[in-house]
Amino acid sequence: MSRSSNQVIEKRLERLRQLLLQEPFLTDRELAHRLGVSVPTVRLDRMRLGIPEMRERTRRLAEERVTQPRSLFASEVIGELVELRLGRWGLSTLRTGPEMAFARTGIVRGHYLFAQANSLAVALVDADVVVTGSARVRFVRPVRVGEEVLARAELTRSRSHTHLVDVVSRCGADEVFRGLFVVASLPPERAGQPVPTERG
Repeated sequence: MSRSSNQVIEKRLERLRQLLLQEPFLTDRELAHRLGVSVPTVRLDRMRLGIPEMRERTRRLAEERVTQPRSLFASEVIGELVELRLGRWGLSTLRTGPEMAFARTGIVRGHYLFAQANSLAVALVDADVVVTGSARVRFVRPVRVGEEVLARAELTRSRSHTHLVDVVSRCGADEVFRGLFVVASLPPERAGQPVPTERG
């Protein structure tokens, strides 16, 4: 192999490494598109670098980075909780299957995207009892069976027991869902009372 060929490969490997540092949940197909190469080439390059496939990367990140939420069990988050910084931000992934979609179109039902975002917003608040007061959501584009949805939630403001959480969900580089959730942390004895809402 010529020196110039080696340099091309080295540059591609470094680009692959950088892409996965920035966006660790990119699939081989998405990486191939970004790099302008075939999927088998991406798989070979990953093997050269000792980088596992996306599902294994997700599992390892989840084991390393997840702080357990207080307001619910991690298993109650819709999708897989990947990273959680209580009171700050969190990530979850949702693998879509045929059971989530309309049979005729293969489009994933919107309530799955909402539930992923809403449960992540609730998990983010560092309190024992957290409920949703209101939500303003937008479905940006349809999600089709087989796509993986990465949701990122950020707690942008807290006032007394009311918290504002912004959630953006993506499939690869495409934004597919956006939600602004008002969630409230309640003392256990107030769990059956009306939810405080953001005013002004």
